[in-house]
Amino acid sequence: MNTILSVENVSKSYTGHKALDDVSIEVPRGAVYGLLGPNGAGKTTLIRVINRLTIADSGRVLLDGKAMSADDIFHIGYMPEERGLYKKMRVGEQAIFFARLKGLDRREAERRLHTWFERLGLKDWWNRAVEDLSKGMAQKVQFISTVVHEPKLLIFDEPFSGFDPINANILKEEILGLRDRGATIIFSTHNMASVEEICDHITLINKSRNILSGSVDEIRRAAGGNTFEIMHRADDATFRSAIEGIAEVLGESRGVVGGYTATKIHIARNEDVHDVIAHLNDRCQLRSMQEIMPSMNDIFIRAVNGTL
Repeated sequence: MNTILSVENVSKSYTGHKALDDVSIEVPRGAVYGLLGPNGAGKTTLIRVINRLTIADSGRVLLDGKAMSADDIFHIGYMPEERGLYKKMRVGEQAIFFARLKGLDRREAERRLHTWFERLGLKDWWNRAVEDLSKGMAQKVQFISTVVHEPKLLIFDEPFSGFDPINANILKEEILGLRDRGATIIFSTHNMASVEEICDHITLINKSRNILSGSVDEIRRAAGGNTFEIMHRADDATFRSAIEGIAEVLGESRGVVGGYTATKIHIARNEDVHDVIAHLNDRCQLRSMQEIMPSMNDIFIRAVNGTL
């Protein structure tokens, strides 16, 4: 694997809290790498360590096989979840300011920015005040400011937060386009659907530790087997009681045509499949039971619950 970023045995503690506990990841060059985990798991701390905004207590971070230095800021683009634009500045001047911080001269910054503003439908906002932008437009400006210097490593923390579906899809296509043009992207999110759509590899962090890493396809194949969608008429309490101790409910149930409920479950042991069918048939008006490939959301739930 051609690795662009290596995080080796990184730990970080704050007063009374260990944010990262011996975390290691390897990010392949030219991939979209998903960084997943529940709130408070340590994702943002890891991103801040990679960006040299926070100093790790131990371990090291390598970019292209070398310990990171101050000059690496010119090779990295970072869009944090907490957006930060100066409201009283004009949009174009704000974007130029950020581009020059990343090493571009004013002429080249303007050329690249006008191209991006045209692509993302912002050309008429160049001379408007930042405070006039909607939340979605402000996020587009910050996205452009993150990518304009064409860094080899891009880090997006919840980039689709606050976007409507149309603009979220536009941004998704732009991220994939950046990957196809050679950039490597680290993508931190809670949205498992977007992970399946754009991520090539993932790391799942829980309780400050890396508990799962690999390619999305390999992880889904390894986690497959004994994941079923059940069609039934029972209420949630009755259903869970029927399979208690022999299967695990994954996610929320949903209503389907005909008054039935669809619930996804995972059965840990092959020998329990017969018992699950028998219990559901006796107590839940079982309609059907279909084996399915687990989604990333299913895998996330099982990994966090310690049942993967």
